[in-house]
Amino acid sequence: MRHRIFYNPLTMVFTFILLLLLSVVVSFLFFGLVSSAFAKLGFSWGDAFLLLFLCLIGSNINVPLTTLETEVPIPNGNFVKVFGVKYRVPFMDSFVRKTTVAVNIGGAVIPIFVSVYLLYTYPGVITYSLYGIMIVAAITKLVARPVKGVGIVTPALVPPLAAALSSILIISQFPENHDFIFIIAYTGGTLGTLVGADLLNLRGITKIGAPVVSIGGAGTFDGVFLAGVIAVLLV
Repeated sequence: MRHRIFYNPLTMVFTFILLLLLSVVVSFLFFGLVSSAFAKLGFSWGDAFLLLFLCLIGSNINVPLTTLETEVPIPNGNFVKVFGVKYRVPFMDSFVRKTTVAVNIGGAVIPIFVSVYLLYTYPGVITYSLYGIMIVAAITKLVARPVKGVGIVTPALVPPLAAALSSILIISQFPENHDFIFIIAYTGGTLGTLVGADLLNLRGITKIGAPVVSIGGAGTFDGVFLAGVIAVLLV
């Protein structure tokens, strides 16, 4: 058996759309429209751009963690369409009833590292961030769907919108912490999505029949990436 661990889980069209959104965010940052809060947190517009760009590039890299026996046959076909988005089914040379569990660099490793860094640097916002993470995780869990051949898939806009609304709600109750809205929205949108979509559904991955199930990969990466975009625009 041979898996392609380096592959883009999204179609070229959807990848282009994400690149276009990244360009819009960079434009906002470059002209200083949303830079004041970043400056207070010690970030520049270049830092925000680099973070989002690395996440987009890292979406092509999946690091294998373990291999599990699947309970259903892996479906044929190169793509699966769900929630209006086409996802690429990882290529296999031959049919094998095994699923490789991996972690996506751009959709999990980088967002987790950044979230931990932010919470470590600003411990006073941890409680508020936990509220945001729990809200997004609960909403994401409700809308997440298992898709054969791909993994757990969520509607791309639900996690980032849930993160944005929950962070605004939380900040409205504690207006003195408005400068931290980016941290609350980012950690809620990224960690909340990973918990609600992937971690809370790990028990059922052997029933999906996917060659590769990547934490933060196909099915959840778009939500995690858009959560980062919206968090930047909220500041």
